[in-house]
Amino acid sequence: MASSSFSPPRNWRYNVFTSFHGPDVRKTLLSHLSQRFNHYGITMFDDNGMERGHTIASSLKKAIGESRIAIVLLTKNYASSSWCLDELLDILDCQKTIGQFVMTVFYGVHPSDVRKQNGEFGRVFDETCARKSEEQKEKWSKALNYVGNIAGEHFQNWFAFPLIN
Repeated sequence: MASSSFSPPRNWRYNVFTSFHGPDVRKTLLSHLSQRFNHYGITMFDDNGMERGHTIASSLKKAIGESRIAIVLLTKNYASSSWCLDELLDILDCQKTIGQFVMTVFYGVHPSDVRKQNGEFGRVFDETCARKSEEQKEKWSKALNYVGNIAGEHFQNWFAFPLIN
């Protein structure tokens, strides 16, 4: 009897997980995305709804793995957070292991600056890495290069963004 490579569909808890640097987008782009997703019945993980007392890292890691799509909102300060960079590693691991779909949005940063860690983005990345091992810096650099090469949305190219109905 021939064996089947069929695997049953996953039950995703969330349609979307967003990875972002809070001060850059939480009250602007992210709030609009959340509003639009909600309007269309798309479930997005919301870290504001996390129960207090739980370890944030494990809760976020779990939410990443329970999301069908990960949207990485890349801003000039994204790389200032080792938290964001570690989250990115988790997202790319889920892409590889469970087939999570990864999308990128370049918001106020050029994709080539993310790929090569150049410009303001690169300066911020270097500051974050100054306190880390060379091995950690290399992992993050490869991850940024990878997401910088994903054909994503460059926010400056959007001439009409339907934020409000």
